[in-house]
Amino acid sequence: MFCKTKSNKGLVAAILTACITASASFQVQALESVHFLIPGGAGGGWDTTARGTGEALSKSGLVSNVSYENMSGGGGGKAIAHLIEAADQMNDTLMVNSTPIVIRSLSKVFPQSFRDLTPIAATIGDYGAFVVKKDSKYTSFEQVVADYKADPRAIKIAGGSARGSMDHLVAAMAFKAAGGDPRQVRYVAYDAGGKAMAGLLSGETQLLSTGFSEALTLAEAGEVRILVMTGAERNDAAPDVPTLKELGYDAVFVNWRGFFAAPGTPDAQKAEFVSTLEKMYDTEAWKAVRARNGWTEIFKPDTQFIAFLEDQEKEVGVLMRELGFLK
Repeated sequence: MFCKTKSNKGLVAAILTACITASASFQVQALESVHFLIPGGAGGGWDTTARGTGEALSKSGLVSNVSYENMSGGGGGKAIAHLIEAADQMNDTLMVNSTPIVIRSLSKVFPQSFRDLTPIAATIGDYGAFVVKKDSKYTSFEQVVADYKADPRAIKIAGGSARGSMDHLVAAMAFKAAGGDPRQVRYVAYDAGGKAMAGLLSGETQLLSTGFSEALTLAEAGEVRILVMTGAERNDAAPDVPTLKELGYDAVFVNWRGFFAAPGTPDAQKAEFVSTLEKMYDTEAWKAVRARNGWTEIFKPDTQFIAFLEDQEKEVGVLMRELGFLK
């Protein structure tokens, strides 16, 4: 930025100040607008991630205008198809997604995959967790494992999504790591997290498989206890909750959440999206949002994100084949 000045010292100082301020503003205002496309309803993990990210970008001044659009349907497929079909009008759009885009693509819930979009970056990780109602006889995950090994059918595990979905796969992974047969996991599918929670509280199931951030909310409400989570180490948001790994079960799972742009997004626009998200991590606004939700940062931009998705596709595919969900 170049500014002309006159000889008057006061005027020079004023103009220099304006130049510096404008320059700083230009550096911070990386994007004029971002429209977040959310493939699910209000209050879910995708919604929380998009709105938390938008809050941080707006409050920190990294984006001038932030808007949101919830588009449920087809297990996320409706929003994906919309982003592809209307790509020419989606220059400022970022669609939030997570591990289910890999799972549902493999299982053909929808025909597209991450390869049909422009991966921008994975931004956060939310671990899996297993919870029981607060008056459950189970006070440790080891007790659940012992009963499972004695009679796998005696342990019913609730989840807020269909069989073969993430909640089911995380449960299968955990009990496989504990020495059990993952195919014997008695998973009870509910069509929403609230219904799965009701199933747990009513005694229809003994265990709930859910996201760690959702588990924190439930525990804060005083209705459940979190027995274990799937991180590599304990989380500051719930330091008393052990990990599967520290209990001797070699299993770690993180449900990444991140963002995709429309197919055909120019490299310059893609780089601007990546740069803006990266700058967000250093802001106080982001730190507040992250702490509130118990999220872990797993920033993987552009080509790193693509490689990560390819690796997860292979790992998830192996487990889904073992469980009989893929041929």
